[in-house]
Amino acid sequence: MKKKLFSVLLTAAMITTLAAGCGNGSSSGDAASSEDSSASSDSSSTETGTDGSAEGALKGVSLSFGTTALFAPFTYYDEDGTTLIGFDIDLEKALQDYLGFELDGDIQVMDYSALTTSLAEGKLDFGMAALCATDERKAVMQFSDTYCDSGQVVMINKETSPSEITDIDTLINGDYTIAVEKGTASHLYCQNNGVDDSRLEVHDTITTAYESLEQGKVDAVIQDSPNAYYYINTTDGTNLEVVGDQFNQGQSPYAIAISNDAAEKNDGLVDLFNQALKELQDNGTMDKLTSEWLE
Repeated sequence: MKKKLFSVLLTAAMITTLAAGCGNGSSSGDAASSEDSSASSDSSSTETGTDGSAEGALKGVSLSFGTTALFAPFTYYDEDGTTLIGFDIDLEKALQDYLGFELDGDIQVMDYSALTTSLAEGKLDFGMAALCATDERKAVMQFSDTYCDSGQVVMINKETSPSEITDIDTLINGDYTIAVEKGTASHLYCQNNGVDDSRLEVHDTITTAYESLEQGKVDAVIQDSPNAYYYINTTDGTNLEVVGDQFNQGQSPYAIAISNDAAEKNDGLVDLFNQALKELQDNGTMDKLTSEWLE
């Protein structure tokens, strides 16, 4: 059984002041089709219902949505290889049902680099994929309140990694090779803490980073704790384990990314997403999703 690894944070007053940075990728082949399409939310004024709730407030609004598909348990493909499932996918559906908006076209699946670029350029209206509101991203898009908060962990191979790696400090301060996923909080953490590029093995997806560690090609992987524990708990015969405590906590809050273009076309859009998150927490929806996907 998966452990509950973080708490749900929903503070309605925090609209666009978050700072963190995470995210994980998937089929980059779908990115090109997404980048060729433009966000098409119609210019409109949003408003709350007569009872003051956000329920139905986006009825008639069409929003394009993007995600990734290799960051279980938040967004990934089911065993059939085509059906998107996960906490973020179900949360998007819950928000859609509650607020009343429609999706503009199919869900766009791409890697993190393409996803954030599409949001920054207004080619997508909003995205959910364990995305964190980094300072860099906040400069080019907007974010909802936090709906989950995650720290990072160090993963090693029990058979091939040096025994001296016992936590993040020994890993960062030693002469070890580290696999990370490109553009994630883990990648940024290494860069911001003096890890030379020669020590980094940067992957387009976390899956290949795990494979590299399983094969003993690197000494460690740094990853968000939910995905790290999910991989360990669901991968038969894995040699990977987590060492040390979580770190960088409070710097990896997951939030809904909203393009500036969509926010400008739909007055109060960010506020409504925030209000809906709070009301879904109050009515038990968030607890149900947490129980299903994160425990």
